[in-house]
Amino acid sequence: MSLVDVKERAAQLPDAWRSVVLAQVGTAAVKVLRMDGRELEAEVHGTAEVLFVADGVLKLEMGGEELTVGAGELCRVPPGARHAVRAGSRGTLLIVEVPEEG
Repeated sequence: MSLVDVKERAAQLPDAWRSVVLAQVGTAAVKVLRMDGRELEAEVHGTAEVLFVADGVLKLEMGGEELTVGAGELCRVPPGARHAVRAGSRGTLLIVEVPEEG
């Protein structure tokens, strides 16, 4: 067993919004990134994602709906769902990417 200080790892990242893989669990990748308040363009992934806010807040637009994900909350983004990060998103974000079984 190994421990990872998620907030420390995020703080050490040279660039905000650039994730690093912390672990693999089966086919799922567990990533961390640092949010710095910038708005990001909409994107679509071929895999499902779970977005967990370790600290701070994540502001998303997904499917025409505005979502605010606070510390200790998570949001599931289905594969193929268009989503965008809104301005004001700050803190530490854990991302679990889960390829759909085919």
